[in-house]
Amino acid sequence: MQPLTQTRPKPLLRILNTTILEHNLNQLDGIVEDVIIIIGYKGEMVKSVIGDKYGSMNIRYVEQKEQLGTGDAARQALPLLKDKFILLNGDDLYFREDIKKCLAKYPSILLGHVKNPSFFGVVDCYDDFVRGIIEKPEKCKPNSLVNTGLYCLDKSIFDFKIEKSSRGEFEFTDYIKFFLSNERLRFHSTEKWFPVSHPWDLLEANESMLGDMRVGIMGAIKGNVDNGCFIIGNVVIESGAVIKNGTRIEGPVYICKDATIGPNAYIRANTVIGPNCNIGSGVEIKNSVIGGNSKIPHLTYVGDSVIGEGCNISGGTIIANYRLDKSTVKAIVKDKKIDTLRIKFGTVLGDNVNIGVNCSIMPGVMIGANSIIGPNSLVKKNILDNVKYFTKFDEIIEEK
Repeated sequence: MQPLTQTRPKPLLRILNTTILEHNLNQLDGIVEDVIIIIGYKGEMVKSVIGDKYGSMNIRYVEQKEQLGTGDAARQALPLLKDKFILLNGDDLYFREDIKKCLAKYPSILLGHVKNPSFFGVVDCYDDFVRGIIEKPEKCKPNSLVNTGLYCLDKSIFDFKIEKSSRGEFEFTDYIKFFLSNERLRFHSTEKWFPVSHPWDLLEANESMLGDMRVGIMGAIKGNVDNGCFIIGNVVIESGAVIKNGTRIEGPVYICKDATIGPNAYIRANTVIGPNCNIGSGVEIKNSVIGGNSKIPHLTYVGDSVIGEGCNISGGTIIANYRLDKSTVKAIVKDKKIDTLRIKFGTVLGDNVNIGVNCSIMPGVMIGANSIIGPNSLVKKNILDNVKYFTKFDEIIEEK
């Protein structure tokens, strides 16, 4: 999830201005009384956001001091477990009804559908039961059910002894394989699970959550909207936000508190604009997530992109989101080319990126946190954190 996780752990990334972790806690509230959160990278940030009480639930923390895999992480909670427990990833999105249905089928696992099942553990099922899990198979059916990482189990599963995998990690699925050799495991399948493995997954999650918004216009608009604005469809405008005249907003759109939009801005569907943002004149934003305290003051296009917090995108900048050959956009992640499976995908900016005037950013490019892109630059490749990047142009003067 770099460059977004350079400045925060993945569970604190936001969907509709709510962190992924808080979303999951909201789904669990009223179902469980006690929650154990396994923390590692930037764990103190998690503790400061969540605290020791969330809703009606008591929160406790256990640190995984070494990143030794999901099996090791889950086992850290063993001394605090009473008997039955629900285990879920803190950085994927789950929903209350699915959790309840899994509990009703205890012991059980939640399965889901994804576009790219070969990236996950594909589950072999029969009737209402799981037969086995195949980790990231090279070939599988497009409609294969995959492991979502949510389980309803008993702490006795940790009685099994597992070894490190070929990746050098203890995998929780190895506990499941031992369990299946002795017991039967039921499953519930869902269409409402969103794995957040790559930055563009945030776009899909936001698209779905925005699509599920059911708001009456009068109840959704709590900010100040000038005369001469056009607001169409499901739109949330939080208190303190200001929409200046001539601005057009086509829902579903979510505008957070104290944001300023316009005048004469164009906010298109499936966009989330974070708190204290400034989106100025002549700016068009489509299907994007704009992090809090970011500024896009004028004459800019942002499409199908994820913009971190505290960014500044200067006038005349265009973020391209579509390949001329009409193929899906590819991105480089950890030196590997990954197919986003999206026909339209723009850029990902880490926090506090500053982009000069008249820049062009090509589809699938990612720019690291705290970096500066000089004016008139053409950005065709990923840019690391904390660097200055300029495109060099030669000045040519000739007699006529």
